[in-house]
Amino acid sequence: MTRLMVLGLLRVKNMSGYEIQQLLQQSKTDTWAGILPGSIYHALKKMDKEGLVKVETLEQTGNRSKAIYAITSKGEEECQMLLLDAFSAQSVHLPSMLYTGMSLLTMHKDLIDVDKITQKLEEQKNLIEKQIVTVKAGREQKAMYVEIDELTQLTFDNMLDHYQLQMKFLEDIAETLKKNQA
Repeated sequence: MTRLMVLGLLRVKNMSGYEIQQLLQQSKTDTWAGILPGSIYHALKKMDKEGLVKVETLEQTGNRSKAIYAITSKGEEECQMLLLDAFSAQSVHLPSMLYTGMSLLTMHKDLIDVDKITQKLEEQKNLIEKQIVTVKAGREQKAMYVEIDELTQLTFDNMLDHYQLQMKFLEDIAETLKKNQA
């Protein structure tokens, strides 16, 4: 994921690792993509050794120097390959731990206190609500810098739809558990 994101951004313009990091953080892309700041620098160094990117210029700022990276033709090819891989990768990830817990609960109704399960479901819903806020903030932030095109809007809508669907599922579980407890 990091390699594709870095190469894709360098196709737009030459940037330093810090600029890439800031762009990902401002748009909240780092959150949903799971890209850690350190992984950007690691990827740039590794891809430089592989000939996918190159240091275009070194800028001096006081005692510090900042490497500005550019994508190479080999990097362009790698970016296209990774992009195709992104479209063929599994795009639905089921909550298997939750499903496992539910299957065990149906076999052993006395396994754990329903109130404790309901509390955990509420905690999970709170996390999802925070993720929804983050996605919406990322969309607003991105709209400040670029026009949100149709494909980008579809992406944001899909993320929000997944979160809403999972929220409903968690609510349905809690409601069913309470109903069956009575």
